[in-house]
Amino acid sequence: MSESVSGSTIKHSYTVPCASTFREAVEKMAGMRHVNVGDIARSVLLVVPSEVIAAYPDPGEPPQDDRETVILKSGPAKGRPWRRKPRLQVRMAPGFKIEVIRKALGIALSMDQGEVKVRLHGKEEARPQKPVQPEPPHPPPALGEEIERLKTIIGILSFEPLLNGVRSRDDALHVLGFPPGSRPDRRTLRAKFRMLATIHHPDSNYGSHNRMSQLNAAMEMLKDCA
Repeated sequence: MSESVSGSTIKHSYTVPCASTFREAVEKMAGMRHVNVGDIARSVLLVVPSEVIAAYPDPGEPPQDDRETVILKSGPAKGRPWRRKPRLQVRMAPGFKIEVIRKALGIALSMDQGEVKVRLHGKEEARPQKPVQPEPPHPPPALGEEIERLKTIIGILSFEPLLNGVRSRDDALHVLGFPPGSRPDRRTLRAKFRMLATIHHPDSNYGSHNRMSQLNAAMEMLKDCA
């Protein structure tokens, strides 16, 4: 596990052993959403209670017959093939156990496949209860499923605000959900910003002043480089 410094933000690169089928499914999910695997893991860890993650089954390490061949790039055996466990490289803040990251990715994959749904709780639930009102009619099944799916997507797209704000290009890429070192064009930047601003604008149901402020700062930093 290595660490890198971006501005004042320290991130670790976790090596997460997993079955090759699990790795392929997670990478496909991340690619379809134009985010990196670390963004997905962070989103789940942000919105799903720790006790729920702890109780979720660990997808586990790969079986003995699931190995991949790589060519060693350094050391005395440089250039030789080596059979190793399939793994995912996940860059995020330090302090997480490998099993917890793997479980978080498993939850995201189950949500993406419709096997698990989440319920988002708003601030209103912490206020004194109002008189009970008749429940509105339930939406049709198809509409209800779509609403739940949209809530799930919102949860996955919710990034963890940076403690010290947006101070570098990599910070800006992280906030907008792009892989480190990438160079999205202006059109892609605007599209991603509009999508995230719709979710995180303070006037929306899931709005956040902190996230919206960092989105604006990230866009301001990256638009001049696009």
